[in-house]
Amino acid sequence: MTLSSPAEWQQFINQYPDAHVLQTEEWGRLKSSFGWAPRYLINGDTGTMVLFKKLPLGFTVGYIPKGPVGINLTGIMPEVDRLCRDQKAIFLKIEPDLIETGNEISGWDRHGFIAESRTIQPRRSIVLDLSGSEEDWLSRMKQKTRYNIRLAQKKEITVEPSKDISEFYSLMTVTGSRDGFGVHSQAYYQMAYDIFNPLGQCELLVARYQGKALAALFVFARGTRSWYLYGASSDEERNRMPTYVLQWEAMRWASQRGCLEYDLWGIPDENEAVLEAQFSERYDGLWGVYRFKRGYGGSLTRSVGAFDRVYNPALYRFYQLLAKRREI
Repeated sequence: MTLSSPAEWQQFINQYPDAHVLQTEEWGRLKSSFGWAPRYLINGDTGTMVLFKKLPLGFTVGYIPKGPVGINLTGIMPEVDRLCRDQKAIFLKIEPDLIETGNEISGWDRHGFIAESRTIQPRRSIVLDLSGSEEDWLSRMKQKTRYNIRLAQKKEITVEPSKDISEFYSLMTVTGSRDGFGVHSQAYYQMAYDIFNPLGQCELLVARYQGKALAALFVFARGTRSWYLYGASSDEERNRMPTYVLQWEAMRWASQRGCLEYDLWGIPDENEAVLEAQFSERYDGLWGVYRFKRGYGGSLTRSVGAFDRVYNPALYRFYQLLAKRREI
C-alpha cells in the first residue's frame, strides 16, 4: 500500500470534474482542521479519500464521504482495508456517491460491508435541473414558489455575495435554535469559505432588505454539479420571502459556472407518496425543509446509503451502543 500525497490526489481527482465535492483535496483540508485526518489512495483509474477520526487508546474510525472516485469502486477496497488496519480503525463507514436502484446492498455485502441505517450525509434529496433557460427553470416550479420569488423581488429583497462569515454565523445560530439542529463553529464556515471561494467553487450569498441580512446560504460547485450545503434565515421580514429569491440566485450562480444540476441537499427519508401525503401537516425534523424545497420542482433522489466495514467487532458493538444512546 502506497499513500498518495494531497498534490497527487488533486491531480487524480481533476480527471473526474464531476466527482463529489466531499471527495476533494480541499474538503480533506477543511476536515483536517476539525478532528479528521485525510488519507489518499489511488489504484489505477480509481481512488478515494478516507477520513480518520482519533478515538482513545490509539483507535480510529474511518469514513469515505461520497466515494470512491473512478471506475472500479470495489476493486480498491483491499487497499482501503490495509489502510484502515494500519490506522487501527474499529470500522470504516462508506457513503458512495451512487443513487439507489435496488441492487446495491447485495453488491456491497459481497465485499464484507454491513448496510447501516445511520448516515452522516442526508440520504434523500431534491436535485434541480439547470438545463435550458431561466424561464424553463420557472416552468418546472410550483406556482406558489414562482410567485414568492417574484414577490421577494418586488418587495425590495436584494441578493449579493458576501465575505462576512460572522454575519452568516449569527443567522445560523438563530436558525439552529429555531429549528433544533446543530451548527458548525464560525471558524468552520470561515475556513470553508477561505478554501473554496478563491477557487470559484463556493459562494456565500446573502438576501437583504434595506441592508439588513435576512437569509444566507453557502453554495458549492464542481464540474456540472452544485450543492446547497448550508443555509440560514432570521425571523424578521419573512413575509418578504427572502429565502425564495436567495435559492433562485444560487441557482443562477451555479448555472453561470457551467453547472447542470443543483442539489438542494436533504429532505425526510420517506418515499414520494408519504412525503406528498404528509408535508402539509408535519413540522418535525426536515419536514418544513421539504415543504419549502418541493416548490422548486426537480427530481427526488435517494442515495444508496451507508455501509460499515467492521475490523474490531467487539469495539464496533460498543460504539454502536453509544451512538444509539446519544439518539435517545
